[in-house]
Amino acid sequence: MNTGDLVSLDLIRDLVGFDTTSRHSNLELIGYIRDYLARLGIESTLVPDATGQKASLYATIGPQDRGGILLSGHTDTVPVDNQIWSSDPFTLTEREGRLYGRGTADMKSFVAIALSYAPAFAAADLKTPIHYAFSYDEEVGCIGVRPLIAHIGALAVQPRMAIIGEPTEMQIICAHKGKLGMRCRVEGRSCHSSLAPRGVNAVEYAAEVVAHLRGMARRFASEGPFDPGFDIPHTTVHTGVFRGGTALNIVPSVCEFDFEFRYLPEEDPAALLAQVQRYAHETLEPEMKAVAPEAGFSWHELSSTPGLDTAPDDEVVTLAKALAGQNGHSKVAFATEASLFQKSGGIPSVVCGPGNIDQAHNPNEYIELSEVAKGEAFMRRLLEIAEAGTLTAQA
Repeated sequence: MNTGDLVSLDLIRDLVGFDTTSRHSNLELIGYIRDYLARLGIESTLVPDATGQKASLYATIGPQDRGGILLSGHTDTVPVDNQIWSSDPFTLTEREGRLYGRGTADMKSFVAIALSYAPAFAAADLKTPIHYAFSYDEEVGCIGVRPLIAHIGALAVQPRMAIIGEPTEMQIICAHKGKLGMRCRVEGRSCHSSLAPRGVNAVEYAAEVVAHLRGMARRFASEGPFDPGFDIPHTTVHTGVFRGGTALNIVPSVCEFDFEFRYLPEEDPAALLAQVQRYAHETLEPEMKAVAPEAGFSWHELSSTPGLDTAPDDEVVTLAKALAGQNGHSKVAFATEASLFQKSGGIPSVVCGPGNIDQAHNPNEYIELSEVAKGEAFMRRLLEIAEAGTLTAQA
């Protein structure tokens, strides 16, 4: 593909050049976007976090008295620590029809493509406005989008619908699983290992809970409920981190482990969590407390993102299909900010963006130039439809 045919490459290059790993501030990138839009006469509003070190951005192009089409993406990325890259992850590198760099797939290319059409949107006589919403800290629990949604909800006019540009190879995603991430802390009692019955082994009791979670996972896989629209058609359970113990001859007094549910949209995550908590508190805890009254379990929520379940005949699905040149729709297992826009903000949402999710978070992350081209074609169609102002008829 001739890269000269693409208008978004400079912006992709610039955005990749900002190290916005979630542990860092994103203010430099957000300031870049704000200034870029200001040069086009487009006013932005920043929604900062409590520390003032991070911010989301919201802007509207076109009429201010009606809801339009929201283009949304996150500006943070996952770390590159301990990954082996063939090139600098924060310098966009083109090789064999691909653009390499951290965030090229997830999801700075979409943000750049949307922004690259801001000049055309601003110059047009839009009947339907285009909104931009760019958040921080999506990768660590969809943190920044929540105050951003609250800000949008307080405005006199809210967007009519939202398209979240996570990498789907421009497929229309109308549903995704929800995610509940938890940390369990097990308090026991320490003693010399030769006197093990006098102590409460926090590692062993934690292991029993992990085994119970594994049993839940087996049951969901065999008994459901099932939704064949998902590649993994049932709720999944996963334990990803386990920490406990100091030496073999010491009965450990403390253990922590992190686990998650990736649940079907119709499932209740509180009910799933209650199952494992009942086992811990009703089956295991009494025998722990019989030895050490201070022993027991405590729980801390790490992250929670609801599932997305947009009706296939919803206006936003129909529009997104027209913009992407697609007839079908799909469901995915990974969670996105779309469900928060829909459930917290009341804004009907779909997920559709360039790139492949398989490249996200990996070393040598890349996006195909052909995907960038498809993203730009999407924006050109959006421009035509927003100028016409007849979303349903055009779609």
